[in-house]
Amino acid sequence: MAEYKSDIEIAQEAELKPIIEVADKLGLSEDDLDLYGKYKAKIHLDVMDRVKDNPDGKLILCTAITPTPAGEGKTTTNVGLSMGLAKIGESVITTLREPSLGPSFGIKGGAAGGGYAQVVPMEDINLHFTGDLHAITTAHNLCAAILDNHLFQGNDLGIDTENIVWPRVVDLNDRALRAVTIGKEGEGVERDSRFDITVASEVMAILCLANDLDDLKERLGRVTLGFDKDGNAITAADIKASGSMAVLLKDALMPNLVQTLENTPAIVHGGPFANIAHGCNSVQATKLALKLADYVVTEAGFAADLGAEKFFDIKCRYAGLVPDAVVLVATVRALKMHGGVAFENLKEENVDALDKGLENLQKHVENMQLFGVPVVVAINKFPTDTDAELAHLDKRVKEMGSKVVLSDVWANGGEGGVDLAREIVRMCSEEEPDFKFLYDVEQPIKEKIEAIATKIYGADGVDYAAEAEESIERINQLGYSNLPICMAKTQASLSDDKTKVGRPRDWRLTVREVRLNTGSGFIVPVCGKMMTMPGLPKKPAAENIDLTSDGKIVGLF
Repeated sequence: MAEYKSDIEIAQEAELKPIIEVADKLGLSEDDLDLYGKYKAKIHLDVMDRVKDNPDGKLILCTAITPTPAGEGKTTTNVGLSMGLAKIGESVITTLREPSLGPSFGIKGGAAGGGYAQVVPMEDINLHFTGDLHAITTAHNLCAAILDNHLFQGNDLGIDTENIVWPRVVDLNDRALRAVTIGKEGEGVERDSRFDITVASEVMAILCLANDLDDLKERLGRVTLGFDKDGNAITAADIKASGSMAVLLKDALMPNLVQTLENTPAIVHGGPFANIAHGCNSVQATKLALKLADYVVTEAGFAADLGAEKFFDIKCRYAGLVPDAVVLVATVRALKMHGGVAFENLKEENVDALDKGLENLQKHVENMQLFGVPVVVAINKFPTDTDAELAHLDKRVKEMGSKVVLSDVWANGGEGGVDLAREIVRMCSEEEPDFKFLYDVEQPIKEKIEAIATKIYGADGVDYAAEAEESIERINQLGYSNLPICMAKTQASLSDDKTKVGRPRDWRLTVREVRLNTGSGFIVPVCGKMMTMPGLPKKPAAENIDLTSDGKIVGLF
């Protein structure tokens, strides 16, 4: 077996161009940027005012089948497709989310693509980058501190201390913080609380959905922190926290400009997880990119049942976006796992298991077709794939009525994405999307939840815990029943049980609790055993990450 370089080794050998040169390709000058060293920059918000009358480019969504430990390569395909479009002479920008430190030091490792299809500087992007996630963490926790100080100083608003819903956040996987008691020994008002991971913070969602600074401030102000004794909502504006929160987020709202390994432009901004939040990069980034390039390749986290559904029903709804095409990424390896093959046996040819696992891919193809957007299946090639497996996969996907293209971007960068790029250009010129949402926001809350559960996940129905029933009733009374739905559900299965791979049948979705996010503007049903603070695995990725004596980072995937 050939030896392959690690992602970080490939990234560290790359020849980056000064970010000013990358910006120049887009018609941006140094005056339009705040530089963060030589290879990173933030784009000023007023650039959008200058380019607002430019025609929009084509918007391509990159999504995937249900993830497995074998890997799917959604971000890798996204980056490789953008480089492939550049190879054939198209003007293109890739727009991605910023990685969280949680997965970077936890179970997943780096999240800037892979092989020869990465965004760089890879180490910076995967770590502190331009400080956006730290700003979000600080803004969120400032609001929590002001809230608890209000309680300590007399609680003039009469907040019910047993009915506070605003947690604290930290951008690490730390299960010990899932349930905490704060204010002990007289250092505040003692009460139970929790920590979420930063990317699950409503502040993250607000940053990603805000259209401008005024919209950001307004959304922050209407965040629900808890309730008073009469059941009235208490907001960030009520405790006068939203202004200072906005100050901390002023720079974070500006999109970040970097580049791919082949020096094509990439805007990496915002980072909500798709299993516990809406899973899309910022509206600022996507809208700006559409004005600066003819093709914009964006992503939505995890599988199509999570990130893609939320991209369509939440992001596109709020931002007025209409996608032109969907790339659905799959691998032979992952499909064999969905067909029952153990991870350690994936290198062995197994066409029968591949065929069985194709049920998962077929369900995701069906789901994307519900939204009326043209779909192409991209097979992300691995060195261990056999000719027989690839030929069978090609044949079966075509039988599903979907187009299929082999993508070899991990090994060959943009050149390996040329076929996929040409298919995208053809689709955008010949196939008109008939885009539609899955549900009407004016439907009752339960009808919207059940539409997602039955049509997208394949559930037979939905069961609600008593706490969820109470929360839905409260949301109805508060007048927020017309918000879209942002499901919090395991990414490892179409169902709410992470052990059920493939295409689960004969099951019902369990909604444990329902949270109201009035600032970001959606309702969050928490399903099954889903947690909004992940934990570390037995052997965290952090154990392999280190720094050499000359300051070089090693082991970051």
